[in-house]
Amino acid sequence: MRHCTIVVMLACLALWATAQTHYEGSISVGGKAGATLSRVQFNPSVPQKFLPGMMLGGTFRYIEERHFGLILELNVEQRGWKEFYEGTDFQYQRRFTYVQLPMLTHIFFGNDRIKGFFNAGPEVGYMIAHSTKSNFDYPNFANLEGFPTANRHNEQLNLDIHSKFDYGISAGLGMEVGVARRHSVTLEGRFYYGLRDVFSNHKKDPFSGSSGMSLMFTLGYNYQIR
Repeated sequence: MRHCTIVVMLACLALWATAQTHYEGSISVGGKAGATLSRVQFNPSVPQKFLPGMMLGGTFRYIEERHFGLILELNVEQRGWKEFYEGTDFQYQRRFTYVQLPMLTHIFFGNDRIKGFFNAGPEVGYMIAHSTKSNFDYPNFANLEGFPTANRHNEQLNLDIHSKFDYGISAGLGMEVGVARRHSVTLEGRFYYGLRDVFSNHKKDPFSGSSGMSLMFTLGYNYQIR
């Protein structure tokens, strides 16, 4: 009986200690906005610059453990590329607007006031709009005087969109600052690497690869609802 009493007391003590260290989960919702820098990974390569764009989105975050959570976002993001014509005045850019759904692992550290975090996970998206901006007649580039055609590919100027569906992997680093009870703001830099080609990649096509890549810099707001 004495031994049983000791075992019960130790078990109760262990349960009490566990209860004292248990982390209560939380749920937060919010929004974010920011800027993007993007390009397309052509194969064979195409001389290009990063294309500036914008993004806007909403977030849902579930924190289960002391340093671990999950984030679901719904974002509208601009991507694309800008041609680089060295030593000329020619300008060409192509912009794609996507609705993106990132599903991210959220790892964080710090205190209630200031936290650092790392987000990573897959994204899926769908292109809802696309546009082309140029200061020359790009459908007839071969007839333009001084247009650079030697040692570069130009077929991408007139290619039709083959796939509006997109998927890839993203990862980002940032910090979160509590500004009031249940309210916080976040700053994040994120990298996205697309795994789906925008243009057709069959053997007869000019490019075997045309996936997107982008950098995203955002300012966000979160409200803890639980």
